Amino acid sequence: MTSSIRQTVPLVEAVNVSRRFSRKLDYAEKIANLFGAGLEEKTVHAVDKVNLAVYPGEVVGLVGESGCGKSTLGRVMAGIMPASEGEVRWKGKPLAALQGEERRVMRLSAQMIFQDPMSTLNPRKRVIDLIGEAPKVHGIVKGRDVRDYVASLVERVGLDASYLDRYPHQFSGGQRQRIGIARALAVKPRLLVCDESVAALDVSIQAQILNLFMDLKREFGLTYLFISHDLGVVKHICDRVVVMYLGRVVESATPDELFDNPKHPYTQALIRELPSVTDRRRVFTPIKGEIPSPLHPPPGCHFHPRCPMAFVRCHADRPALKENADGHVSACHLNDLAAHQATNATAEPAI
Repeated sequence: MTSSIRQTVPLVEAVNVSRRFSRKLDYAEKIANLFGAGLEEKTVHAVDKVNLAVYPGEVVGLVGESGCGKSTLGRVMAGIMPASEGEVRWKGKPLAALQGEERRVMRLSAQMIFQDPMSTLNPRKRVIDLIGEAPKVHGIVKGRDVRDYVASLVERVGLDASYLDRYPHQFSGGQRQRIGIARALAVKPRLLVCDESVAALDVSIQAQILNLFMDLKREFGLTYLFISHDLGVVKHICDRVVVMYLGRVVESATPDELFDNPKHPYTQALIRELPSVTDRRRVFTPIKGEIPSPLHPPPGCHFHPRCPMAFVRCHADRPALKENADGHVSACHLNDLAAHQATNATAEPAI
Protein backbone atom coordinates (compact mmCIF):
# COMPACT_ATOMS: atom_id res chain seq x y z
CA MET A 1 0.00 0.00 0.00
CA THR A 2 1.44 3.33 -1.06
CA SER A 3 2.00 6.17 1.36
CA SER A 4 -0.45 8.35 -0.65
CA ILE A 5 -3.24 5.87 0.07
CA ARG A 6 -2.34 5.70 3.75
CA GLN A 7 -2.56 9.49 4.05
CA THR A 8 -6.24 9.54 3.08
CA VAL A 9 -9.23 8.92 5.35
CA PRO A 10 -10.27 5.23 5.26
CA LEU A 11 -13.24 4.52 3.03
CA VAL A 12 -14.51 2.03 5.62
CA GLU A 13 -13.06 1.22 9.02
CA ALA A 14 -13.88 -1.23 11.78
CA VAL A 15 -12.98 0.11 15.24
CA ASN A 16 -12.91 -2.47 18.07
CA VAL A 17 -15.71 -4.34 16.30
CA SER A 18 -17.16 -7.47 17.87
CA ARG A 19 -20.02 -9.57 16.61
CA ARG A 20 -21.68 -12.27 18.68
CA PHE A 21 -24.57 -14.59 17.88
CA SER A 22 -26.64 -15.77 20.82
CA ARG A 23 -29.30 -18.45 21.01
CA LYS A 24 -31.63 -17.97 23.92
CA LEU A 25 -33.13 -20.90 25.78
CA ASP A 26 -36.50 -21.99 24.45
CA TYR A 27 -39.50 -22.70 26.66
CA ALA A 28 -38.74 -26.42 27.06
CA GLU A 29 -35.14 -25.72 28.05
CA LYS A 30 -36.26 -23.17 30.64
CA ILE A 31 -38.59 -25.78 32.11
CA ALA A 32 -35.75 -28.32 32.12
CA ASN A 33 -33.60 -25.85 34.07
CA LEU A 34 -36.25 -25.75 36.78
CA PHE A 35 -35.44 -29.42 37.33
CA GLY A 36 -31.69 -28.84 37.43
CA ALA A 37 -30.73 -29.45 33.79
CA GLY A 38 -28.15 -26.63 33.93
CA LEU A 39 -28.66 -25.49 30.33
CA GLU A 40 -27.14 -22.15 29.32
CA GLU A 41 -27.58 -19.72 26.46
CA LYS A 42 -25.05 -20.31 23.68
CA THR A 43 -23.06 -17.38 22.35
CA VAL A 44 -20.79 -17.61 19.30
CA HIS A 45 -17.93 -15.08 19.37
CA ALA A 46 -17.61 -14.64 15.59
CA VAL A 47 -15.61 -11.37 15.59
CA ASP A 48 -13.61 -10.24 18.63
CA LYS A 49 -12.54 -6.58 18.89
CA VAL A 50 -11.20 -6.22 15.35
CA ASN A 51 -9.62 -3.05 13.99
CA LEU A 52 -9.38 -2.87 10.22
CA ALA A 53 -9.21 0.09 7.82
CA VAL A 54 -9.71 -0.12 4.06
CA TYR A 55 -8.52 2.91 2.10
CA PRO A 56 -9.94 4.26 -1.20
CA GLY A 57 -8.55 2.39 -4.20
CA GLU A 58 -7.06 -0.39 -2.08
CA VAL A 59 -7.51 -4.14 -2.50
CA VAL A 60 -7.39 -5.77 0.94
CA GLY A 61 -7.31 -9.56 1.21
CA LEU A 62 -8.88 -11.12 4.30
CA VAL A 63 -7.74 -14.71 4.82
CA GLY A 64 -8.03 -17.47 7.40
CA GLU A 65 -9.50 -20.90 8.04
CA SER A 66 -13.21 -21.57 7.64
CA GLY A 67 -15.12 -20.32 10.68
CA CYS A 68 -12.60 -17.64 11.65
CA GLY A 69 -15.11 -14.80 11.17
CA LYS A 70 -14.06 -13.44 7.77
CA SER A 71 -17.52 -13.40 6.22
CA THR A 72 -19.12 -11.98 9.35
CA LEU A 73 -16.60 -9.14 9.45
CA GLY A 74 -17.22 -8.46 5.76
CA ARG A 75 -20.97 -8.22 6.33
CA VAL A 76 -20.50 -5.89 9.29
CA MET A 77 -18.17 -3.60 7.33
CA ALA A 78 -20.59 -3.55 4.39
CA GLY A 79 -23.38 -2.41 6.71
CA ILE A 80 -25.44 -5.55 6.15
CA MET A 81 -25.07 -6.74 9.73
CA PRO A 82 -24.78 -4.58 12.87
CA ALA A 83 -21.82 -4.89 15.23
CA SER A 84 -22.44 -6.13 18.77
CA GLU A 85 -19.69 -3.82 20.06
CA GLY A 86 -17.47 -1.16 18.56
CA GLU A 87 -18.35 0.81 15.47
CA VAL A 88 -17.94 0.85 11.70
CA ARG A 89 -17.03 4.18 10.11
CA TRP A 90 -17.74 5.22 6.54
CA LYS A 91 -15.43 8.00 5.36
CA GLY A 92 -14.64 8.72 8.99
CA LYS A 93 -18.28 8.91 10.16
CA PRO A 94 -19.86 6.20 12.34
CA LEU A 95 -22.56 4.28 10.50
CA ALA A 96 -24.88 4.79 13.45
CA ALA A 97 -24.64 8.56 12.91
CA LEU A 98 -25.59 8.39 9.22
CA GLN A 99 -29.21 9.30 8.60
CA GLY A 100 -31.48 9.89 5.64
CA GLU A 101 -29.71 10.49 2.34
CA GLU A 102 -26.24 9.86 3.79
CA ARG A 103 -27.33 6.44 5.02
CA ARG A 104 -28.94 5.57 1.68
CA VAL A 105 -25.84 6.58 -0.28
CA MET A 106 -23.61 4.52 2.02
CA ARG A 107 -25.82 1.44 1.62
CA LEU A 108 -25.57 1.74 -2.15
CA SER A 109 -21.84 2.49 -2.08
CA ALA A 110 -20.96 -0.78 -0.30
CA GLN A 111 -22.04 -3.94 -2.10
CA MET A 112 -21.31 -7.65 -1.56
CA ILE A 113 -20.59 -10.40 -4.05
CA PHE A 114 -21.20 -13.84 -2.56
CA GLN A 115 -19.64 -17.27 -3.04
CA ASP A 116 -22.72 -19.00 -4.46
CA PRO A 117 -24.52 -16.71 -6.91
CA MET A 118 -27.33 -19.21 -7.42
CA SER A 119 -28.39 -18.84 -3.79
CA THR A 120 -28.48 -15.02 -4.07
CA LEU A 121 -30.20 -14.70 -7.47
CA ASN A 122 -33.98 -14.99 -7.44
CA PRO A 123 -34.67 -17.99 -9.73
CA ARG A 124 -38.04 -16.50 -10.77
CA LYS A 125 -36.60 -13.26 -12.09
CA ARG A 126 -34.98 -12.56 -15.43
CA VAL A 127 -31.52 -11.04 -15.72
CA ILE A 128 -32.94 -7.63 -16.67
CA ASP A 129 -34.97 -7.57 -13.44
CA LEU A 130 -32.19 -8.96 -11.23
CA ILE A 131 -29.80 -6.22 -12.34
CA GLY A 132 -32.17 -3.40 -13.26
CA GLU A 133 -34.52 -3.33 -10.30
CA ALA A 134 -32.24 -1.59 -7.76
CA PRO A 135 -30.97 1.24 -10.01
CA LYS A 136 -34.56 1.90 -11.13
CA VAL A 137 -35.92 2.01 -7.57
CA HIS A 138 -33.12 4.32 -6.38
CA GLY A 139 -33.45 6.70 -9.31
CA ILE A 140 -30.07 5.91 -10.85
CA VAL A 141 -31.71 5.18 -14.20
CA LYS A 142 -35.16 5.94 -15.59
CA GLY A 143 -37.57 3.12 -16.36
CA ARG A 144 -37.38 3.59 -20.14
CA ASP A 145 -33.57 3.34 -20.03
CA VAL A 146 -33.29 0.22 -17.86
CA ARG A 147 -32.82 -2.25 -20.72
CA ASP A 148 -30.03 -0.26 -22.31
CA TYR A 149 -28.40 0.31 -18.91
CA VAL A 150 -28.49 -3.39 -17.98
CA ALA A 151 -27.30 -4.40 -21.46
CA SER A 152 -24.21 -2.19 -21.09
CA LEU A 153 -23.46 -3.72 -17.68
CA VAL A 154 -23.75 -7.35 -18.75
CA GLU A 155 -21.56 -6.66 -21.78
CA ARG A 156 -19.01 -5.00 -19.49
CA VAL A 157 -18.78 -8.15 -17.34
CA GLY A 158 -18.38 -10.41 -20.38
CA LEU A 159 -21.94 -11.55 -21.15
CA ASP A 160 -24.08 -11.08 -24.24
CA ALA A 161 -26.88 -8.52 -24.15
CA SER A 162 -29.20 -11.12 -25.69
CA TYR A 163 -29.23 -12.90 -22.29
CA LEU A 164 -31.36 -10.25 -20.57
CA ASP A 165 -34.58 -12.25 -20.71
CA ARG A 166 -33.07 -15.50 -19.42
CA TYR A 167 -33.34 -16.93 -15.91
CA PRO A 168 -30.45 -17.85 -13.54
CA HIS A 169 -30.80 -21.63 -14.07
CA GLN A 170 -29.97 -21.12 -17.76
CA PHE A 171 -26.42 -20.01 -16.98
CA SER A 172 -23.21 -21.71 -15.86
CA GLY A 173 -21.59 -20.95 -12.48
CA GLY A 174 -19.13 -18.48 -13.98
CA GLN A 175 -21.87 -16.70 -15.90
CA ARG A 176 -24.03 -16.44 -12.79
CA GLN A 177 -21.11 -14.89 -10.93
CA ARG A 178 -20.79 -12.31 -13.68
CA ILE A 179 -24.50 -11.53 -13.27
CA GLY A 180 -23.87 -11.04 -9.53
CA ILE A 181 -21.01 -8.67 -10.32
CA ALA A 182 -23.15 -6.70 -12.77
CA ARG A 183 -25.92 -6.47 -10.17
CA ALA A 184 -23.46 -5.03 -7.64
CA LEU A 185 -22.11 -2.53 -10.18
CA ALA A 186 -25.61 -1.40 -11.16
CA VAL A 187 -25.91 0.93 -8.14
CA LYS A 188 -22.47 2.48 -8.78
CA PRO A 189 -20.70 1.33 -5.59
CA ARG A 190 -17.34 2.45 -4.28
CA LEU A 191 -16.63 -0.65 -2.17
CA LEU A 192 -17.10 -4.28 -3.18
CA VAL A 193 -16.90 -6.91 -0.45
CA CYS A 194 -16.14 -10.16 -2.30
CA ASP A 195 -16.96 -13.10 -0.04
CA GLU A 196 -15.19 -16.18 -1.46
CA SER A 197 -16.51 -15.00 -4.81
CA VAL A 198 -14.30 -17.30 -6.91
CA ALA A 199 -14.05 -20.28 -4.54
CA ALA A 200 -16.86 -22.27 -6.19
CA LEU A 201 -15.55 -21.78 -9.74
CA ASP A 202 -13.22 -23.86 -11.89
CA VAL A 203 -9.61 -22.67 -11.93
CA SER A 204 -9.80 -21.34 -15.50
CA ILE A 205 -12.99 -19.44 -14.71
CA GLN A 206 -11.44 -18.13 -11.48
CA ALA A 207 -8.68 -16.48 -13.50
CA GLN A 208 -11.21 -14.82 -15.81
CA ILE A 209 -13.25 -13.45 -12.90
CA LEU A 210 -10.14 -12.19 -11.09
CA ASN A 211 -8.98 -10.41 -14.24
CA LEU A 212 -12.46 -8.92 -14.54
CA PHE A 213 -12.25 -7.63 -10.95
CA MET A 214 -8.96 -5.89 -11.71
CA ASP A 215 -10.28 -4.39 -14.95
CA LEU A 216 -13.35 -3.05 -13.14
CA LYS A 217 -11.17 -1.60 -10.38
CA ARG A 218 -9.22 0.45 -12.90
CA GLU A 219 -12.30 1.50 -14.87
CA PHE A 220 -14.60 2.44 -11.98
CA GLY A 221 -12.07 3.31 -9.26
CA LEU A 222 -13.34 0.54 -6.98
CA THR A 223 -12.09 -0.51 -3.57
CA TYR A 224 -12.16 -4.20 -2.62
CA LEU A 225 -12.32 -6.19 0.57
CA PHE A 226 -11.50 -9.61 -0.86
CA ILE A 227 -12.38 -12.46 1.50
CA SER A 228 -10.76 -15.79 0.66
CA HIS A 229 -9.10 -18.89 2.05
CA ASP A 230 -6.87 -19.15 -1.05
CA LEU A 231 -3.55 -17.49 -0.26
CA GLY A 232 -2.38 -17.85 -3.87
CA VAL A 233 -5.30 -15.80 -5.17
CA VAL A 234 -4.88 -13.15 -2.46
CA LYS A 235 -1.16 -12.81 -3.14
CA HIS A 236 -1.88 -12.22 -6.82
CA ILE A 237 -4.43 -9.40 -6.59
CA CYS A 238 -4.15 -7.66 -3.20
CA ASP A 239 -2.27 -4.58 -2.02
CA ARG A 240 -2.46 -5.76 1.61
CA VAL A 241 -3.22 -9.09 3.26
CA VAL A 242 -4.97 -9.39 6.64
CA VAL A 243 -4.88 -12.75 8.43
CA MET A 244 -7.68 -13.72 10.85
CA TYR A 245 -7.82 -16.52 13.39
CA LEU A 246 -10.86 -17.30 15.54
CA GLY A 247 -12.39 -13.85 15.27
CA ARG A 248 -9.18 -11.82 15.65
CA VAL A 249 -6.72 -10.18 13.26
CA VAL A 250 -3.30 -11.73 13.91
CA GLU A 251 -1.20 -10.18 11.12
CA SER A 252 -1.34 -7.63 8.31
CA ALA A 253 1.23 -6.67 5.68
CA THR A 254 1.80 -6.26 1.97
CA PRO A 255 1.78 -9.59 0.07
CA ASP A 256 5.55 -9.56 -0.54
CA GLU A 257 6.33 -8.75 3.09
CA LEU A 258 3.83 -11.25 4.47
CA PHE A 259 4.89 -14.17 2.29
CA ASP A 260 8.64 -13.47 2.60
CA ASN A 261 8.72 -12.61 6.29
CA PRO A 262 5.64 -13.83 8.21
CA LYS A 263 5.77 -12.97 11.91
CA HIS A 264 2.85 -14.83 13.47
CA PRO A 265 3.16 -18.64 13.93
CA TYR A 266 -0.30 -19.12 12.40
CA THR A 267 0.65 -17.16 9.27
CA GLN A 268 3.92 -19.08 9.08
CA ALA A 269 2.03 -22.37 9.19
CA LEU A 270 -0.40 -21.29 6.46
CA ILE A 271 2.38 -20.17 4.12
CA ARG A 272 4.53 -23.21 4.86
CA GLU A 273 1.81 -25.51 3.54
CA LEU A 274 1.23 -23.70 0.25
CA PRO A 275 1.79 -26.07 -2.72
CA SER A 276 5.14 -25.55 -4.41
CA VAL A 277 6.49 -26.86 -7.71
CA THR A 278 10.06 -26.49 -6.45
CA ASP A 279 9.58 -28.70 -3.37
CA ARG A 280 7.44 -31.61 -4.53
CA ARG A 281 8.79 -34.13 -2.04
CA ARG A 282 7.78 -32.15 1.01
CA VAL A 283 5.28 -33.98 3.20
CA PHE A 284 2.12 -32.03 3.99
CA THR A 285 1.86 -31.44 7.74
CA PRO A 286 -1.34 -29.64 8.79
CA ILE A 287 -1.48 -27.39 11.83
CA LYS A 288 -1.85 -29.63 14.86
CA GLY A 289 -5.11 -29.72 16.75
CA GLU A 290 -8.54 -28.38 15.91
CA ILE A 291 -9.76 -24.79 15.84
CA PRO A 292 -11.22 -24.11 19.31
CA SER A 293 -14.95 -23.60 19.47
CA PRO A 294 -16.07 -19.96 19.05
CA LEU A 295 -18.61 -20.78 21.76
CA HIS A 296 -15.77 -21.01 24.29
CA PRO A 297 -12.64 -19.38 22.82
CA PRO A 298 -9.45 -19.93 24.85
CA PRO A 299 -8.04 -17.11 27.01
CA GLY A 300 -4.94 -15.17 26.06
CA CYS A 301 -3.83 -15.78 22.49
CA HIS A 302 -6.53 -17.78 20.71
CA PHE A 303 -3.86 -19.71 18.80
CA HIS A 304 -1.91 -20.91 21.83
CA PRO A 305 -3.55 -24.40 22.06
CA ARG A 306 -2.16 -25.16 18.58
CA CYS A 307 1.02 -23.09 18.61
CA PRO A 308 4.33 -25.01 18.89
CA MET A 309 6.05 -21.91 20.28
CA ALA A 310 3.51 -20.93 22.94
CA PHE A 311 4.82 -20.03 26.40
CA VAL A 312 3.21 -19.08 29.71
CA ARG A 313 2.27 -15.52 28.76
CA CYS A 314 0.36 -16.77 25.68
CA HIS A 315 -2.10 -18.64 27.91
CA ALA A 316 -3.19 -15.54 29.84
CA ASP A 317 -2.54 -12.27 27.96
CA ARG A 318 -4.12 -11.26 24.69
CA PRO A 319 -1.34 -10.05 22.35
CA ALA A 320 -1.85 -6.61 20.82
CA LEU A 321 -1.25 -5.79 17.17
CA LYS A 322 2.16 -4.11 16.98
CA GLU A 323 4.13 -2.78 14.05
CA ASN A 324 7.27 -4.81 13.23
CA ALA A 325 8.19 -2.97 10.04
CA ASP A 326 6.66 -0.29 7.83
CA GLY A 327 3.02 -1.34 7.44
CA HIS A 328 3.64 -4.84 8.84
CA VAL A 329 1.79 -5.57 12.08
CA SER A 330 1.26 -8.79 14.00
CA ALA A 331 -0.22 -9.88 17.32
CA CYS A 332 2.23 -12.27 18.95
CA HIS A 333 4.12 -12.21 22.26
CA LEU A 334 7.14 -13.68 20.45
CA ASN A 335 7.64 -10.27 18.82
CA ASP A 336 8.10 -8.67 22.25
CA LEU A 337 10.44 -11.49 23.28
CA ALA A 338 12.54 -11.10 20.12
CA ALA A 339 12.73 -7.31 20.56
CA HIS A 340 13.80 -7.75 24.20
CA GLN A 341 16.53 -10.24 23.24
CA ALA A 342 17.77 -7.97 20.45
CA THR A 343 17.97 -5.01 22.86
CA ASN A 344 19.98 -7.06 25.37
CA ALA A 345 22.30 -8.35 22.65
CA THR A 346 23.18 -4.86 21.43
CA ALA A 347 23.52 -3.31 24.87
CA GLU A 348 27.05 -2.40 25.97
CA PRO A 349 28.42 -4.61 28.77
CA ALA A 350 28.69 -2.99 32.17
CA ILE A 351 32.20 -2.02 33.27
